[in-house]
Amino acid sequence: MGKNHFEELPSHLILEILCSGKLSAIDLVRLEFASKTFGVRNDLCDLKFKSLVEFAAFQLCGSNATFSMIGLNSQKDLYDRCGGKWKRVLRFLESVEQSSDMVETSSGNMQITAGKYHTLAISNSSVYSCGSSLCGVLGQGSETTQCSAFTRINFPPLARVAHVSASYNHAAFVMQSGEVFTCGDNSSSCCGHSDTNRPIFRPRLVESLKGIPCKQVAAGLNFTVFLTRQGHVYTCGTNSHGQLGHGDAQDRPSPKKIEFLGKVGPIVQVAAGPSYILSVTEDGSVYSFGSGGNFCLGHGEQHDELLPRLIQKFRRKGTHVVQVSAGDEHAVALDSNGFVYTWGKGYCGALGHGDEIEKTRPELLSSLKNHLAVQVCARKRKTFVLLDSGLVYGFGSMGFGSLGFLDRKLSDKILKPRILNSLRSHHVSQISTGLYHTAVVTNRGQIFGFGDNERAQLGHDTLRECLEPIEIFIENSSSEDVDPML
Repeated sequence: MGKNHFEELPSHLILEILCSGKLSAIDLVRLEFASKTFGVRNDLCDLKFKSLVEFAAFQLCGSNATFSMIGLNSQKDLYDRCGGKWKRVLRFLESVEQSSDMVETSSGNMQITAGKYHTLAISNSSVYSCGSSLCGVLGQGSETTQCSAFTRINFPPLARVAHVSASYNHAAFVMQSGEVFTCGDNSSSCCGHSDTNRPIFRPRLVESLKGIPCKQVAAGLNFTVFLTRQGHVYTCGTNSHGQLGHGDAQDRPSPKKIEFLGKVGPIVQVAAGPSYILSVTEDGSVYSFGSGGNFCLGHGEQHDELLPRLIQKFRRKGTHVVQVSAGDEHAVALDSNGFVYTWGKGYCGALGHGDEIEKTRPELLSSLKNHLAVQVCARKRKTFVLLDSGLVYGFGSMGFGSLGFLDRKLSDKILKPRILNSLRSHHVSQISTGLYHTAVVTNRGQIFGFGDNERAQLGHDTLRECLEPIEIFIENSSSEDVDPML
């Protein structure tokens, strides 16, 4: 239907199309700029809405699962923090949901994950890997030891990848069908397969999860977390610190459901550190379990937790958490109003509070309270925070240049959040950091990396390290010169 014909439709039909859920906040902005019909108020709009698009954005926010779960006061606070614009509220909600999953770009849906010495990327339902294939984590076969450029991983015909996690020595992939494939080091049964004598060099279906569709995975050091579409959590692998959440320290060779979490409501996101797990419930509560070392569990003590335990500080403060990230020695959380919290060891300033003092419980990162964050990302002594504007802040260790600050020495410590000017010219949609390298996806579908490249984890074979972000190319990728802003 042409634009002119579309504009001739009755207002209630136009509004129905705008509120169908098929249009994103960016789509609504484009329509508002393209036609006066969408940029002005009409008879269906309440007087408090400036345009039909703004009214549609309000309706879409109301039907958003996260927005509907937070209290009225929090909804008002978020609206105020978004400058009184429902389009921006909607973009915030969409950005938060996508940043820990698949992000929409002008080149298609994408996801990036930076591992120990490798990087994996999803582009239009295909997944690519580069870097060191230690233990088969790249999924390229036993004959491959390293990929110096993004190389496509082979999956069964018609299989379309929807999510990937590969933080350490193994990788897990969720298909659009909900099936899960894994590859890499399986000596601890973290891949969910019975043969533990040799690595899994190519992605293999986790048979024990057949009929249990998943939507997210999180790869820990020697274990894996599987989040199902129903909000249940399964774990397998090493359990020396109780990180599998079953109330004991017994290893599990195949995925087993965490019964305790089934009693506290649907889980909407999981994150795995080296030996602990953070899980976010539908109502914004956070449960942690596993190794209590480094205060990463957020309970004020360093005891291991064999069962999921509620982080009380968020509950007492009425904080609705929407996203968590589990670093090696610290953790980060994002709440429904775009505020950031950090806790754990403060080595190199990884907590962002201006010092290296540990925080035994979650503490608000006050220096970013005037900004609207949509993603948090923690790893080895460093943290990144992505804003809804597409700007990135980083803090912590400058080791190997993986923080991206061109004017600082590699031995420096960044004790407070600082904007990455090296990425300022790009609208970043997602960020992931590995042991000593970092990768981002922009809203145009470009991938940039910086930091250590000794094992080609930045997708280039001519550089040992890269202090300035360098573009990493995927075969047959393209981008449009479009950057709509709200």
